Amino acid sequence: MKQESLARGVPHAAPGAIVARTLAARLHVDPAEGRTVRFGRNRPDVDLCVGETDLRVSRRHGLLTHRGGHWWVANTGQSPIRLPRARWLFRDEDSVPLPSGYTPLFVPGSGDREHLLELYVADDRDTPVPPRADSVTQPPTRWRLTPDERLVLVVLGQRYLLHEADPQPVSRQQAALMLAELQPESSWSAKRVEHVVADVRTRLSAHGVPGLLREEIGEPVGNTLNNNLLRELVLTTTLVPPDLALLDTLSWD
Repeated sequence: MKQESLARGVPHAAPGAIVARTLAARLHVDPAEGRTVRFGRNRPDVDLCVGETDLRVSRRHGLLTHRGGHWWVANTGQSPIRLPRARWLFRDEDSVPLPSGYTPLFVPGSGDREHLLELYVADDRDTPVPPRADSVTQPPTRWRLTPDERLVLVVLGQRYLLHEADPQPVSRQQAALMLAELQPESSWSAKRVEHVVADVRTRLSAHGVPGLLREEIGEPVGNTLNNNLLRELVLTTTLVPPDLALLDTLSWD
């Protein structure tokens, strides 16, 4: 199942507006001094619900505030909020300004689960541009994946989608175990995982993506080929953080 994501942009938002999205809801708020957006587990008491059934998520876990021309995020919950590149925001710490564009926040839940809150702060680049009827059409950058390919690559690249610092692919053996849990009726093995991934690498290489073939890298190869593949898929928003919902039925504890 393909998931929509704010990582692909917000084309019709006014400069300074913030768009927030969880797996279940989406909110668009225009900028105004002092305007706030509350998020947390208690749906009746927040503007955006996240982790509704997870008691590790606080009823009011965080706050977005517009002041001084910027949006700021603060933690009002019991557990820290993880920002990209392994930065943690704790309760009672100073709020953090959000940059323009896309920022995923991860709220820790039960076991190893993390609940995704996507944020997008619009700037002048997100306003509509005049028609350019005579301009050369830009080809799409997102790559087409089959459902099996997407599932395998989300399992393999989950650390990239979690925006961890210096992420590495999950091993083929671990990926096969996770896929067997997600699809017990299918015969997943490390060899089948590698076959699926190799097919995608070969296809993208034929379309001009560099660094996906062994002869381009040289020995030792290690994780380089899959690392290059996953970075390409994340950079082109072929894979986006909401795709992690494909893993929701895993046993995280």
